[in-house]
This record gives sequence, structure tokens and C-alpha cells, in this order.
Amino acid sequence: MCERVFVNRPAADETPGGEVGDAGILHADLDAFFASVEQRDDPSLHGRPVLVGGGVIVAASYEAKAFGIKTPTNERAARRLCPNAVVVSPRFDAYLEASRAVFACFRNVTPFVEGISIDEAFLDVRGARRLFGTPEAIAAQLRTTVRADVGLPVSIGIATTKFLAKVASVSAKPDGICLVPAGGELGFLHPLPVERLWGVGPKTSERLHSMGIATVGEMANIPDRVLAAALGRAHAAHLHAIAWNRDPRRVRAPARRRSIGSQSALGRPRRDVEELDTALLAIVDRVARRLRADERLARTITLRLRLGDSERISRALSVDMPTDLNEPIVVAARELLAKAAPIIEERGATLIGLACSNLVPRDPLQLTLPFARPGRANRALDLAVDDLQSRFGNAVITRASLVNDSRLRHSFAEPLYES
Repeated sequence: MCERVFVNRPAADETPGGEVGDAGILHADLDAFFASVEQRDDPSLHGRPVLVGGGVIVAASYEAKAFGIKTPTNERAARRLCPNAVVVSPRFDAYLEASRAVFACFRNVTPFVEGISIDEAFLDVRGARRLFGTPEAIAAQLRTTVRADVGLPVSIGIATTKFLAKVASVSAKPDGICLVPAGGELGFLHPLPVERLWGVGPKTSERLHSMGIATVGEMANIPDRVLAAALGRAHAAHLHAIAWNRDPRRVRAPARRRSIGSQSALGRPRRDVEELDTALLAIVDRVARRLRADERLARTITLRLRLGDSERISRALSVDMPTDLNEPIVVAARELLAKAAPIIEERGATLIGLACSNLVPRDPLQLTLPFARPGRANRALDLAVDDLQSRFGNAVITRASLVNDSRLRHSFAEPLYES
């Protein structure tokens, strides 16, 4: 593993933005995440161009990207660029499991972890210096830990702002660290092409180039009124601010979830209620397992549907006792599905989802007469299944109805996208 560290020291005539040690915002980005998980789990894929998807390629390994493949793209077009590529089907459960393991590594360093997708997060490590050292040392240790514990490469950018940390992580790829110390921000940022700024897409890029603007520094020195006339006042103000590294946003740890849910896209073919019931069982298993992992109980169960004409509807009910067990959630979900059956049969459904809300901590639980904790045997079974699936993957034990319909089984993952 080759460690590459880029350090931009402030120029003597550059206006300082603070001490070098003030660069404490990290942007950690897992490299070619989906493809890296596939290469990790199948040693025969190491060093080979790997494409993840079917029909549409959602991720590509760096070996495949070297052929000019960008995601998302059509599989046929990707194969034209790289005929020797290996195409594998997505395994969203494996990606979720890997993501959770990586984020656990992040939270072992700081509680200020702001996930922005399944494979990237901001971390504020300024309060962790006394425990773990400088931000650069923390980043190096994080890369080592993620590689050792999860088996995946991660690139990390370090800067004084969230925006610049994300830009730096791109420069660190693949599998490196890029540090932009306080006072060196503009020396790092201004020579970059304008396309590196958030908000500069193809159309904005074309317009800026037509004005003779190719770099961030050139755009930063354009008068506000000129930029506003070309791009609009709000867009110009945003780009001008980040071109001077003005980004006051803080790294915010997410508030505890008020609901836990999951959904499955079913595609366009018309599905009957029996098929929806099978899909719903898989969703219940996933949601109940998340409830137990979060040590929460749910009082309200909500069924969500997207009908064949794209209208969305929902049905909800409250259970007698807050629960995290599969069986009572299945009963409630099936009751809601039965109520929605007439409209499903008439208009079809293309998406089904389930949410558990009105959450309460699992303990202490106020028991009702006759003061018997309900479902003890069922809970033991659910926890045993949780343990098996966490150790060996979701496929090690599942419902027979899911095994019998592979078409539905593969559609049960939530839609996830790699950045």
C-alpha cells in the first residue's frame, strides 16, 4: 500500500487563515467503494477491471476507470471501452455492512461524524488531538484501521473547511492523504480548474470558459457584478464564496432517527398482492433488525406505496405494545397491505416500503398486566438470526418465500448510489 501525502504550505505573501494546526476537518471517501468490496470478497478480482451492475453500471474499479469508464453508464458502452472487464451483480447488503463497519471506525475517533453518502463522511477531529495527535496523524491511523479492520482503501482530505476537505480528498485519490494546512488554502485552491468547485457543471463550465475563465483563481478575481450577470446572482455568490474558501458550515453529527424504515423498488411489471406480501416480509426483517441494533421499540407501523400511476399513498396503525420483534410487525404490515389491496389491484404498485416510528428506548419498558414481557422466545429467535446474518451475511438464513423468487429477492435492497 503506497501512502501519498500532499502538503501545501502557505506562501509568504498569502493572507494567513489561522495556524497550521487549525486544519481539523477531514473528508474520508472510500475508493471505488462497491467495486472494492467485490475485490475484497473475491481475491480472483484483485487487479482486474471490475464493473458492478447489470444493464446499468453503478460502480467501477480503478482498473476499469483507467479505460475511461465513468459511472453510471450503460453496460454495453462500458464493455466497448473495456472488453475484459468482469461484471458482477450488486450486493447491497454487503455494501451496507461494510459502510457500517467503516463508520464505526470513524466514530471511534470522534463523535462528530457527518455521513453524506454510504461511502463518504466529514469528520471534525479538532477535539481529538490530545488523544490521537495531529489531524494528519489521525487520518493516517484511520486509513490503517479501515484497511486492517474492514479491508478497504480510503482517501482522506484535510482542511479548514468542509468544502476544501472534499476537494482535497479528490486530490488524494486513490488511497492517499491530502493535507491543506491553514494559511495554504488559496495556494492549493486557486490553481485548480473551475470544474472542481461544487456547482460548476457542464453548462456553467462552458459559460465560464467562454469568458476566458479556466481556473478557480481566475474566477475568484472576476468582479461580482460580472459573474452575477453571467450566472445569476445566487449562483455567482455561491461560487465566489467557495472560490475564496468561505464555507462556515460545521460538521454535524446526525440527530437520532425519529423513524426506521426501508423500501424496495418493484419495477414496472404489474405485481399482485401475493408478490407484494413477499416483498414486505423481506422489508420487515430488515427494519426489525435495525430496530434491535438501535435498541429502539416502535409504536407506529406505516406502509408506503407508489402506485402504477406514480401516486404515493401511505397507511398506518399503532400497535398495543411497542415492539422490535418481527412477528408483530409482520402482522401489522399485512393488515395494512390488506386494507390497501383494492387500490393495488386496480392501479398496480411500483414501490413498497415500511417505516416504524414513535420510537422509544427498549429499556426500561413499562409492562402491562399481567407483567409478562411479551415475545421472549420470539426475541431470542430474532436475535439468533441477527447474529448469524451479521457474521455470515444475509443469505445464510432467510425466508423460504424469498428463496423461491430470485427476481423479487434481488430487488429487496434499498436504492444506493456510489458517488
